Amino acid sequence: MLGPPYERQTIDLGTDDEGPVVATLVRRRAERPTGRAVLYVHGFVDYFFQTHLADFYVERGWDFYALDLRKYGRSLLPGQTPNFCRDISDYFPELDAAAEIIRSDDGHDTLLAMGHSTGGLILSLWADARDPGTIDGLVLNSPFFDLNAPWAVRRPLAAAVSRLGRRAPHRILPIGLGTVYGESLHTDHRGEWTYDLAWKPLAGFPVRAGWLNAIRTGQRRLRAGLDIRVPVLLACSTRSFRGTKWHDNATLADAVLDVEHMVRYAPRLGRHVTLARFDGGLHDLTLSGPAVRKKVFDEVGRWAEAFLAAGPTAPADTAGATTPGG
Repeated sequence: MLGPPYERQTIDLGTDDEGPVVATLVRRRAERPTGRAVLYVHGFVDYFFQTHLADFYVERGWDFYALDLRKYGRSLLPGQTPNFCRDISDYFPELDAAAEIIRSDDGHDTLLAMGHSTGGLILSLWADARDPGTIDGLVLNSPFFDLNAPWAVRRPLAAAVSRLGRRAPHRILPIGLGTVYGESLHTDHRGEWTYDLAWKPLAGFPVRAGWLNAIRTGQRRLRAGLDIRVPVLLACSTRSFRGTKWHDNATLADAVLDVEHMVRYAPRLGRHVTLARFDGGLHDLTLSGPAVRKKVFDEVGRWAEAFLAAGPTAPADTAGATTPGG
């Protein structure tokens, strides 16, 4: 999709009730490799297209990898329900496989994981369930730790979704993402980014009961407290935008999630968590305006050097459900 110097590797994940399942690992190698690598995981209604993020890492000697999860982007096969899962742990096999490829096949001794939004929730739960030698650090870009709705709505919704998610997981729910965030990003509207609207539609994909139940279950697990034993950087905007119609303020805030949820639950991730907030940051901080994203990259680079300069924390863990790639 991106052409040289990018490469892609298909990870075979067997089959489910919709047929064959795959994930796709995108790779860009640094000209002067240092033994370090970063694994990026996208959010909901998303896939990897942020090549400027890869530029940032490879210019510093990090080999860059991005994983399009099952039923997202490059991994979405005909007949599949876009972006659907029944449990967050459904994604663990492709994360295990990607880490195995990066560590064992490609020989990296330091691995940083970076997740945006739903990808941040998925990576947090995966990191908690894995030996600390699997990754050496975790960067969370506006992670999805709670629904952006009042408690009076979230509480009854959780009970209803739990029941419906088990009985009718593919049932479409009368909730959605709206178009404001997409308008703030895409060049066809008010943004500066070009991406495939078939894989990242302006108004998103339908929200299904089984997926939302998986998210709520994972969020409850996280809020009960994790024990991620590597350094964590949680980055988010300083404010949220809650309008359903376009306003210029949407270009200066998180128009998807409540950033105060991220701040509130950050201490429950593990032993060493750094919080960084960026005034004017969008939901995907790396897609913010030029001045803001420069600050984001500067902070990520500073943090990575400060906490990962000593190298890996432990040998890579090769146990668990690992699926061979390619």
